[in-house]
Amino acid sequence: MTAAATAPEAVRDQARASSPKPRTRRRPTLFHVFMIVAVVVWLLPIGWMVVLAVSDNHLLQLKTQTLIPQGFTLDNIVTELRGSRIPRWFLNSVVVTGVTTLGTVVTSAMAGYAFGRLKFRFQTPLFVLTLAGLMVPREAMFIPLYLMFSETGQLNSYQGLFLPRIALPLGVFIMTQFFRAVPHEMEEAARIDGAGHARIFLSIMLPLARPAMAALAIFAFVQSWNDYLWPLVVATNPHFFTLTVGLAQQQGSFDAANSLGSLMARGLIGSLPLVIVFLLFQRQLIRGIALGSGEK
Repeated sequence: MTAAATAPEAVRDQARASSPKPRTRRRPTLFHVFMIVAVVVWLLPIGWMVVLAVSDNHLLQLKTQTLIPQGFTLDNIVTELRGSRIPRWFLNSVVVTGVTTLGTVVTSAMAGYAFGRLKFRFQTPLFVLTLAGLMVPREAMFIPLYLMFSETGQLNSYQGLFLPRIALPLGVFIMTQFFRAVPHEMEEAARIDGAGHARIFLSIMLPLARPAMAALAIFAFVQSWNDYLWPLVVATNPHFFTLTVGLAQQQGSFDAANSLGSLMARGLIGSLPLVIVFLLFQRQLIRGIALGSGEK
């Protein structure tokens, strides 16, 4: 009885010993620890900026290496919004970024549909020439663009701020890749119903391209909002400064060195729209990236 009862246990012990060891949870745990450390490192400068922005300027002259607000106050933010040109620069950035984003999406969608679905002469050379724009540094185009806008009297103007950035080669490439992946059967069915290119583009292609257009819009928004060099070149009148240029001009003053809380309040005001846009449209951004990579 004892030998018969111990035999199955011996077989199970032997099988357990020969079977591969179950995976430990050490690897996922290390991955999570690494990700938490990366998030903390990424959030630390942002948190420090927020803490300094809501701290008293006089107390910050004594101690700045802290993650706890020194004399919590919102005076820095309120003062910057009321007593400076930041609201005007903020409005300029909103106008320029909005027009740039809308223009980039519209022109990229139209060009992408032409390259992806239509057949015309010199299609391939024109597409290669468009993609070549990705390899040309923006700084290399500043001098001819500046001369062009100077001769046409468009310096210190809104159109001078957003026109050069509407033509985005990366946007044309993304939309072309998306329209090429649309099944031809949908287009053929629309043609049987008597639809032309305009109706197919507006009624079929654009609704399908919403995720890619949303991702492109977010890319264009972030790039335009953070742009510094071109607004610095084309706008010399403070009335047409964007937020990035205006904040940089104030950052170099002597008063900014003594008013660290006010300086961080300006940075907080300038970065807040980007955070809001990302939080609102992060799903569309991720979906658009997945579609652009070929996933379905």
